[in-house]
Amino acid sequence: MSATSSHAYGIGVMAIIIGASVGVVFYTSFYLPESLMKPSVDEHILHPVKETIIEIIEGSASSAQQDNFVPKLVNIQLGIDNQVIWKNVDTTAHTVTPDHRTEDSYSGVFGSQGVIKPGYDYEFLFTEDAIIEYHCEPHPWMKGKLEITKQRF
Repeated sequence: MSATSSHAYGIGVMAIIIGASVGVVFYTSFYLPESLMKPSVDEHILHPVKETIIEIIEGSASSAQQDNFVPKLVNIQLGIDNQVIWKNVDTTAHTVTPDHRTEDSYSGVFGSQGVIKPGYDYEFLFTEDAIIEYHCEPHPWMKGKLEITKQRF
């Protein structure tokens, strides 16, 4: 190998290192933060006038019980009552699990992470129109439905 080819080889390696460094800096400084940024949502949707409460009532673990998520069907208006809280007033742990994977672009994936123990709550802020059917994973007869719509003036 001659001195000239060795010198060219060194310059090539340096160019690759510099290029990779520039790529990493661009990715971590510009591309990644932008891709993780939450969408802008109107303040009235982020801070609704009131909350919607859904109770998981006592005895819900029994398949003979007709009522479990009370109310079962909930109509929600964005900006009015789109902060939804499931309160477990039963003596058994339950889940709030969507029948089909559901994701809100602001709040993320819908559904309780694990079980909701007796006396605990699960909250979710809806920011987009959707119709969501859900159930309790260990007790599949427990079913509920949410219809989320824009506020009508």
